This record gives sequence, C-alpha cells and structure tokens, in this order.
Amino acid sequence: MARRSLLFSPGDRPELVRKAPATGADVVCFDLEDAVAPGRKDEARAAVRDVLADPAFDPDAEVCVRLTATAPAADLDALTGDGASDAGGSDDAESSLRLDAVMLPKVEGPDRIERTAAMCVDRGLDVAVFALVETAGGVLSAESIAAADPTDAVIFGAEDLAADIGATRTDEGTEVLYAREHVLLAASAADVDALDTVYTDFSDAEGLREETAFAAGLGYDGKLAIHPSQVDPINEAFTPDPEEVEWATRVLGARDEADRAGRGVFGVDGEMIDAPLIAQAERIVDRAEAAGLDSGR
Repeated sequence: MARRSLLFSPGDRPELVRKAPATGADVVCFDLEDAVAPGRKDEARAAVRDVLADPAFDPDAEVCVRLTATAPAADLDALTGDGASDAGGSDDAESSLRLDAVMLPKVEGPDRIERTAAMCVDRGLDVAVFALVETAGGVLSAESIAAADPTDAVIFGAEDLAADIGATRTDEGTEVLYAREHVLLAASAADVDALDTVYTDFSDAEGLREETAFAAGLGYDGKLAIHPSQVDPINEAFTPDPEEVEWATRVLGARDEADRAGRGVFGVDGEMIDAPLIAQAERIVDRAEAAGLDSGR
C-alpha cells in the first residue's frame, strides 16, 4: 500500500476527522496527542471512537490514531469501550472499529512498541503500529525500534527532536540531518516504511515541495502533513514521473530478457545496468504501482 502522505487531524474536531479522507491522503491520522489540549483528551477520545464505530465511515485511506505518549492504555480503552475482556478477546463493538493502525509517539525502545501491540491485541484490535522517533534516545535506538516485530512504519519527528536536544531549527535542517538519515537507514534495514517529518509552514507551498523532494531523494516513502493543502504536493513528490516509470520498466524488461538468455550483463539506452540500477528500477515500479499507476509490468 502507498503511504506517501499521512495527514494529521485533531481528534477533538470530528467535523475535520470525517473530512480528512477526502483530501486524498494515503493515511489519515486522528490525533489524541499534540493537537488536543490536555483538558480535552476525553472529549477527543469519545469523538474519535464515534467516527471509527460509524458504519458509514469507510474511507479508502488507511486510518490511524496517534495515541498519547503518557496514557496509551486509556486511549485504547476509550476507543474500544470497556477495554480488554477477561478472555483477552474482543466484542462486536471493538472489532467493528474502522482502524488500521496506531501511532505511538516518543518511542525510545522496542519494549514500548511490543507493549502497545499487546494492549491492542488484548482489546481486540488487529492493527499495525507506527513508531514515532522524535527524541535523542529514540534516534539512538532506531534500529531496534524498526526491527521490533509489531513495527510497520517508522516516522521521524524533527520538531520534538530539536526541542529535546536543544537545537535551533533552520530552513536547511542540518541540525537534524544525521538523525533524519539514521532513522531512514534503520527503517530500510528492517524493511519497514519510513515517513518524514512535518513541514510546519503550511502556507509555504514551494518550501514544502523542496523539502519533500529532498526527503524522497533520501529514500523516504512518505511525509507527514498537518494541513489538507499539503497532501497533493507530498503525493506528487512521492509518485514517479511517467518518464521514470518508462525507464524502470525497460530496465526490468531487459533484465528479464538477460536472465532468460543466461547473460549477466546488459544495457538500456546505451547504459550498462548493474545491481544498484536494477534496485532503483524496482523501487520506482513499486512506488508507481502503490500509487495506482500502470507500470506496464
């Protein structure tokens, strides 16, 4: 599945929550953490549950809830009604929630991922777990976090990381570049998706395009969005151009022909193709197909 864009929507704004899938985001994430004031947590939990339990709410997008860092069990109890049953199973109300994933903020080790996954199972939720890495400890533990069995995606959070280490955020982002690349490498080594940090100035479309193109060039699979206007530019940046798809299709076709002929070396458009270029072509085709494009394969 494509996870080019993940759009946050405040959990205490049910009218925005219901509209979020119409933005075209691949993932919509209903936020119980940063976007909700401490005094409105219970209200947000109830509002999100009402939406997720509504049979009419069945979007094409992947649906996620960002849990609170300090009280994920309370969030899950509110979402599933009475929480875990005596038998550790689920009731009809729990299993009917339209929920695909939960996001856990400020993850600093695999144990929190595993505990959260276990709490979900106890409450009858069969969901993926997204690990948000946004502290110094989280960055240094990114490999074990990404490699944890329940982890399905790793997300880099630059703003909280900068606050944690006392860095000053700059347009260039050099103060978080090492961490940004380290989180990506950890996700790649574990073969899970890597999603890049938010671009906080949602009025700066050109800046968003530049930063998203940079993230895609690093190898990220997608990026977080905090405003509906950011979704289309992000999706575009993570969708291969037709020329790229055509090149990748030719490369993979030539590879298949070379394999059938027993040749280890082959060329495309006058260029010798080696293993890194084949891997690049495979990635382009995968991204195109995940975005719903016809790769011709």
